[in-house]
Amino acid sequence: MSAPVRDRFDGYIAGFGTGVGLRVVVGHWRTSPFGAFTDVMLQGQDGTRTLVAPDAAIADYVGATYRFDEVRIAAVSCGIAPVIPTDRNTGDGALTATLDLAADGLDVTVGIGRRTGWGRLLHLVPGPLAAAPAWLRLIDPVAGRLVRGVHTAGTAGAGRREYYGVRDLHAVVSVVGEDDGTDLGGLTPLHPPVTFGFSSAPAAPSLARVTTTIIR
Repeated sequence: MSAPVRDRFDGYIAGFGTGVGLRVVVGHWRTSPFGAFTDVMLQGQDGTRTLVAPDAAIADYVGATYRFDEVRIAAVSCGIAPVIPTDRNTGDGALTATLDLAADGLDVTVGIGRRTGWGRLLHLVPGPLAAAPAWLRLIDPVAGRLVRGVHTAGTAGAGRREYYGVRDLHAVVSVVGEDDGTDLGGLTPLHPPVTFGFSSAPAAPSLARVTTTIIR
C-alpha cells in the first residue's frame, strides 16, 4: 500500500453572494501542485453548482475533490492589488485591496475591506501551526459552532481528507460586475450556504488567507 500524498495549496479564498442569486467562491492559489492558478466555484439560485477551471488537469483534480453539476474549462484571470489609503478611504468600509476576476463570462471587481475581528485573532496564530492538520482537527468542532457551516477538517471526494488553515480574514465590502452580460446586482451575504464540499464559506462575504492541505 502506497503512502498517502499531501497536496498543499497556499493562497486566498474569496466568498460572496450577489443580488441576482449567484454565489461565488474563488480560489486564488499562489503555490500548489499545479503552480499558481485560480479556479471559480459558482452556485446559482436554482442550486446548480459549476466549476470553472483553467485546464483539464486542474478541473479533474478539483472535480474529484468537490461536487459539481457542471465543469467548464476556460481561461481564468485573477489579481489582487492593494489600494493606497486616502482621506476618503479611512472609515470602517474603507478599501484595502481589490480583487479583479474574469472567468468564462463572469467579470467582477471585488472590494476588500479591513481585517475582521476573527482575522485579527487568526493573524496571531503562527503560520506552521495554523496549517497543521492535527491542529485543524482539534479546532474543527469549535470552528463549526462559532461560524455556522464552516469546518477546518473533513472528508472530501474520492476518499480524500481536507484541512483548511485560515491565517487571516478580511471583509468583502463591494462587488461590481456581470455574468454573461447580466449585472450581478451588488453584494449580498453568501446565503444559503454553498454545497461544494464538507465546508461552506462564511455567510459574511470575505477574503481568507488560507493554506489548504488535501491528503489522498
